[in-house]
Amino acid sequence: MNSADAVVARLRAAGCVFAEDEAAVLLSSASDPAHLAAMVDERAAGRPLEHVVGWVEFGGRRVLVDEGVFVPRRRTELLVREAAARLGRVVVDLACGCGAVGLAVLGSGRPAADRVELHAADIEPAAVDCARRNLEPIGGHVYLGDLFDPLPRDLRGRVDVLTANVPYVPSAAVALMPPEARDHEPRTALDGGADGLDVLRRVAAEAREWLAPGGHVLMETGVDQIANALDALAAGGLLATPVHDKELAATVVIGRR
Repeated sequence: MNSADAVVARLRAAGCVFAEDEAAVLLSSASDPAHLAAMVDERAAGRPLEHVVGWVEFGGRRVLVDEGVFVPRRRTELLVREAAARLGRVVVDLACGCGAVGLAVLGSGRPAADRVELHAADIEPAAVDCARRNLEPIGGHVYLGDLFDPLPRDLRGRVDVLTANVPYVPSAAVALMPPEARDHEPRTALDGGADGLDVLRRVAAEAREWLAPGGHVLMETGVDQIANALDALAAGGLLATPVHDKELAATVVIGRR
């Protein structure tokens, strides 16, 4: 199992669509042939590649991601791009998972990025532990709790950019997701309620009181959910607009105070 061809063949037989790319990641992450064989076995058994190797490529950098933690998707790079374009002094990332969005926003190369005060929160203890390993080395603060609940009160009215990659899959559709997601990622990171927008509405309802004047909240959503997501932002007293990227198959709704 120490040749690329053998790894590719094993992964392809297990149904991995991107067997060549995954083999390259496994080969680069293995410390020795036994370690490689063990990782290939885990991936062939259905464990997400990112959990097998312990990291994910996102926003041009490796982000640590642990077992039981949501794996950031490439489409979320649209959320990062739009947030970075509005970068201010204070950034808050809710439902932060492993911390990938905050890490990418601060690594966006924007002139003000090195002066940003970053705060992040998640309801899953495993995600918070992982996010702390990713964000604390760059000065980020990570809290355990439900959405705004664990944030320092003195952030109210001071947040320039609020990102929230909250779950937006309708409850009935979670069972239709790939097994890598539904069997290995927390349900709280996937299930958005009956129409997928339960958590988005909660963020939209409270965002205004946390945003600074002119501040923005940005959330990813499905293209078929745009109208309802914009209604939720407007109901929260925000000026709402959508952004779509066809190449990434990604949609972000943005609310401005």
